Amino acid sequence: MSDNTEVPPPRPVVPLVTIAREWTRLGCIGFGGPPAHIALLRRLCVEDRGWIDAEEFEDGIATVNLLPGPASTQLAIFCAWRLRGAAGAVVGGLCFIVPGLIMVLVLSAVFLMHHPPVWVLGAAAGGGAGVPAVALHAASGLVPASWRRAGDGRRQHLRWVAYAVVGGTAAATIGPFLVLVLAACGTTEMLLRRQRGPNTSRPARAVVPTLLLHGAAVGGLGAVAWVALKVGALSYGGGFVIVPLMQHDAVSTYHWMSGAQFLNAVALGQISPGPVVQTVAAVGYAAGGVGAGLLAALVAFAPSFAFVLAGGSHFDRIRANGAVQAFLTGAGPAVVGAIAGSSIPLGLALGHLWQIPVLAGALLWLVVLRRGVVSSLLLCGAVGVVLSLAGVPA
Repeated sequence: MSDNTEVPPPRPVVPLVTIAREWTRLGCIGFGGPPAHIALLRRLCVEDRGWIDAEEFEDGIATVNLLPGPASTQLAIFCAWRLRGAAGAVVGGLCFIVPGLIMVLVLSAVFLMHHPPVWVLGAAAGGGAGVPAVALHAASGLVPASWRRAGDGRRQHLRWVAYAVVGGTAAATIGPFLVLVLAACGTTEMLLRRQRGPNTSRPARAVVPTLLLHGAAVGGLGAVAWVALKVGALSYGGGFVIVPLMQHDAVSTYHWMSGAQFLNAVALGQISPGPVVQTVAAVGYAAGGVGAGLLAALVAFAPSFAFVLAGGSHFDRIRANGAVQAFLTGAGPAVVGAIAGSSIPLGLALGHLWQIPVLAGALLWLVVLRRGVVSSLLLCGAVGVVLSLAGVPA
């Protein structure tokens, strides 16, 4: 009987130089957000090279979506980890992140300068006008999977709607405490499904408020690090959830940038390759230049490396954990609502009447015509350039 047992082929040993080259290439061409990143990783690791089998790759996708932080970045780190362990994870993750990070910092220096050229102001105002539409588009894309995850019962669907409304209201009104709202929705669902494990929810409730109060009290680089930590370690549901998490801190609490400049930062994160979380580097740059931008990126991405390096071998158990599943079932719709709700303060940050029809055009492009986010923001920016050169205030 043992003679008929199939022995799986040994996993290929992939040189670190190859990982560095291929993950850098992905970081340079990875426009379009997480769906594009996942497709590129699948093509490389599963279809073209055969480094990872299809089932294992799908399990990796499912598992990183259970973790806070940028899921596609964590998937890139996880795939590199499967090929060469900790060294592969570090090399692959950095090579995936750095190209977009450089681009965001360079563009931040241009778009956030004290006296930018008129055409730059127009491009920024046009691209910023499309950002509220991108928020609504991102939220709508998350609805189907989150709705299915809630279950088929009427009570589950009513709770889903309630969580979404609470998340949207929080994003539009009490930005600094959005993390608490997301945690509360997840914990509520976990308790209702009676899947709470020992000592899981109480410490989280005790620690997070303390951290929030501490983060609000510090300034300078400490505040930059705290805002970045929320983005990297406490955000659920995809890259765009960072917008409501950062907006109030960057604009109202610490006054690092105006509402219009924050719109520019979000647009830069969307049109650059690699993870959308790169937006945090633009916020850091506004707070303290290149050094603060690099610090923000380091703090925001560090949890993703830690999650994979520390928990990669336990991913199967994480997926099977009922408490984790229940928590995310409650936090998920709150995230959807928060992303949609962030469109309200983003829209209120628009300062010119001509930006309103540009916003309407972006909604048409994304929701009705179902075109891409990058092309939408580039078109909005182009409209802004044309109008600014024609003498329209930007």
